[in-house]
Amino acid sequence: MRVTLRLVLDCSADAAWEALRSPAGLQHTAGPFMHVRSLEPGGLPDRWALDEDHRVATSLFGVLPAGEQRIHLHEERRGTARILVDSGAPVTGLLAMFSSWKHRMAVAPTADGRTLYRDRLDVGGPGALLAWPVLWAFWQWRAHRLRQMARMLPLV
Repeated sequence: MRVTLRLVLDCSADAAWEALRSPAGLQHTAGPFMHVRSLEPGGLPDRWALDEDHRVATSLFGVLPAGEQRIHLHEERRGTARILVDSGAPVTGLLAMFSSWKHRMAVAPTADGRTLYRDRLDVGGPGALLAWPVLWAFWQWRAHRLRQMARMLPLV
């Protein structure tokens, strides 16, 4: 099952990339519906480390536990696009209904200095089809929050 976004953001590709690499960016785009808390001794880093696991606990509205997830990021490049790939996986709770998880977020500069943002989540498992409407709605919320965040970032 796949959920996608394709947006032009009012910020530079460099600024969008830095926001993607930041746990604060994740918290902004997921909030207030989904809250993310680190399970690592040092808490959430300022910037996600590449090629390392980071365990987080998720909750709905900060109250209802949604489960634990392992975030594992690596970077890819295709032409002018930078792609952040999360090949981690849900571990427990509601999210564990997905037996596979791959999330790709790509940024590329546009001719006018803004950012083409593409986001693709592929999930599998017994609950994937049932969860699709909820994931689709959440992705629309992400789009709204991404646009909000982009307006606060530099267009340089």
